[in-house]
Order: sequence, then C-alpha cells, then structure tokens
Amino acid sequence: MLTISSLFIYPIKSLGGISLTSSQITSRGLLYDRRWMLINDDNKFISQREYPQMALCKTELVPDGIKVVFKHNDDILIPFDAPAIGRAEVTIWDDTCTADIVCLEAAEWFSKVLGVNCRLVYMPEDSRRPVDPEYAPDDKINSFSDGYPCLLIGEASLTDLSERCGEIILMDRFRPNIVFTGGAPYAEDEMAHFKINNIDFYGVKICARCPIPGIDQETAARTKEPLKTLARYRKKNNKIYMGQNLIHTGEGTLNIGDVLHILSTKPATVFNEEVGEVR
Repeated sequence: MLTISSLFIYPIKSLGGISLTSSQITSRGLLYDRRWMLINDDNKFISQREYPQMALCKTELVPDGIKVVFKHNDDILIPFDAPAIGRAEVTIWDDTCTADIVCLEAAEWFSKVLGVNCRLVYMPEDSRRPVDPEYAPDDKINSFSDGYPCLLIGEASLTDLSERCGEIILMDRFRPNIVFTGGAPYAEDEMAHFKINNIDFYGVKICARCPIPGIDQETAARTKEPLKTLARYRKKNNKIYMGQNLIHTGEGTLNIGDVLHILSTKPATVFNEEVGEVR
C-alpha cells in the first residue's frame, strides 16, 4: 500500500520549505505553495541556482502570514493580506504573468540579507498562469513553481539514491510537495493516474532537475552529490531526472497517512546505463 508520508509547501519560491501534516489542495497546487516570489530589477524570478544563500531563508506558517528567518536570527513577517503597492509582469522561465508587488519592507529586508537587489511579488487570484499545454489541458493553472502544480517523490527512490551515493541524501534537496512510502524505488515514474481522497492526480512528466539538488539546504554549500550519482543512472538527453510532475482535478485536503490508489500506469522512461549511451 502506498501512503503519504510527508507534505511540503514552499510559500516563497526557492526559499526554505514547510513540512505539514495536512494541506488543502487548490487549483494551483497546495495552499500557499509558491504564491510569493522574489524578482530582480528586470522582473525576472531569482532562485538558489544563482543565489544559493536563499536556502538559508527558512519559512514558517504563523496565524497572520509567512515568517521568514535568515540564519536563525534575523526575521520578517509577510502578512497574508499585505496590500499590493503596484503590479508587474513577471517572468518565470518562458512564462510571463501578472503579479502584485507587496511589502516594501520585505524588499529592503531580502535585498539586505541576500545581498542582491530584489522585490517580493504575490500571485493574486486573477492572475492565470497556464501549465505547459504540451503536457496538460488548457484549463490547468500553476503558481510560481517551475512548471507544474505538484511534485511527487517516493521515499524508496531517495533511499536507493542514498545507497548509491554512499551518504544520506535529504528529501529537501528535491523540494517535493507529496512524498509517499511503499512501493519500489522510482515507482512514481510509472504513475499515470491515481486518486487521493477522491482527488484525481495525473503524472504528466518526470522532473528534469536543475542544480538545486546540489545545494545543501542547511549550509547553502554547493556539492557534487547527489547529481553526480544521479547522472550515472537517471540521465537522458543531457538531463537528469528525479520525481514526477503532477496535475490534478478536484480540490480537497491531503493528510499524512492518506492512501494513493493507483488507477493506471505508463511505461517507465529508459535512462542511460551506468556506463554508456541512452538506449
């Protein structure tokens, strides 16, 4: 039996995540997940790819908003109801969408602790960012995540990776939303359609990984692992893969312990051999 073992949200894109025991799922993914984002002077998102020190900004849900703590001492509160002080067309990869500029105090705080000039934006309800139509219906929307509303990874996959690396790799390197226990390593690769609490989930695309899994989320240090090991057996067309991107139909609540009911599967992707070319 496959069951949810962890739930995570990342309210401000590329900052630290929050572990939850339960979460509401909305049309854009888990509630509050990546609804805020930091942008540069060109209105483009910034992330740990360029600024690994963003990993040192830890987030926490508090009654009035999102509390952010930098290096365990300096902190700021981002109110849920912070009024917009302007609007901007912001860019996430190849997408452009409308966002509210919020909280001048936060812009000053993040610019100071990260050492890069930036502003904080929020995705309002009237902003619609479609999921890539090549992999999802036109009516599916996203938050500020890289491409899809949710990311799924199995605990068995991480255990297998850690054994191959010869060291313990933490799940926070991969920034999933839903983690499940049970099943074989990389079982998520083959999940085409499953239900949790009568919410339909569809595995639409295995996740190509950027350099962020190579950043220690506690120290912000760049490391060779786990990407070096993943590249030996999870690489195809010069991309490294881990996790399954999801879209969903329906809204409701997900809880630790909820069962994943698998309704259909798809063929597993064939990757490189340990040594050799893609078959």
